[in-house]
Amino acid sequence: MHLLVIPWNVNPEIFRIGHIAVRWYGLLFASSFLLGYFIMNKIFKNENIAEEVLERLTIYMAVGVIIGARLGHCLFYEPGYYFSHPLEILKVWHGGLASHGAAIGILIAIWLFSRKEKKDYLWVLDRIAIVVALSGFLIRMGNLMNSEIYGIETTVPWGFVFLRNHEIAPKHPTQIYEGLAYLAIFVLLYRLYWSKKGEHYQGMLISLLCILVFTARFFIEFLKEDQVAFEATMKLNMGQWLSIPFVILGIVGLYWSIKRKKKAVIKR
Repeated sequence: MHLLVIPWNVNPEIFRIGHIAVRWYGLLFASSFLLGYFIMNKIFKNENIAEEVLERLTIYMAVGVIIGARLGHCLFYEPGYYFSHPLEILKVWHGGLASHGAAIGILIAIWLFSRKEKKDYLWVLDRIAIVVALSGFLIRMGNLMNSEIYGIETTVPWGFVFLRNHEIAPKHPTQIYEGLAYLAIFVLLYRLYWSKKGEHYQGMLISLLCILVFTARFFIEFLKEDQVAFEATMKLNMGQWLSIPFVILGIVGLYWSIKRKKKAVIKR
């Protein structure tokens, strides 16, 4: 018997004017870039990097996240449909974004940015890692407001009943589980950066991000409902399979970072 059931029926739209709607997901997604910009600006000031460089970095990041997240969903989760309807890939407003694709998009975008700006690739990734974790928290809160990507049926007393999807049984609010994990990772990385004023081993922060974020994602996936039908036949779902390479990459990167013991050079 449930001691507490939380009915969840939040309208994903904040308000609408004609055909234009402002949604919680869009607001939280945009907030991730705004807050990320403020945090990165503080970091760049600590390292005497011009704000114009940050402005260009933000553009690269935005493009990389959106393209990567969209292509990730289309190629990892519904390739058959999108190969048959390629123009649908462009319709981002119809939904379908994948965090693993966003991660790949970020890695490529930062590589292009580093070449253009002649910045060390790991130097940029270590600083971006801090705000990526915070963005993950905000985006998962957006998923909660959309009543999407939730968990399997549960008897825990804090189960959510997602009424907008006509659910009648309490489900694990995995958006909250994942979001809180990402928020904790953000706090850890932020404190690690400032504890050394940025003079940490190169590659350490981005390696920790990969290990912690995708390990959390791997285990929380056990509580999630399948996102696509073919996952029902898999022992590990697509999100878990895609998380494993990032965890391995993070472990290798952390070992290499500590063994190399090369610290970031801060110009003050």
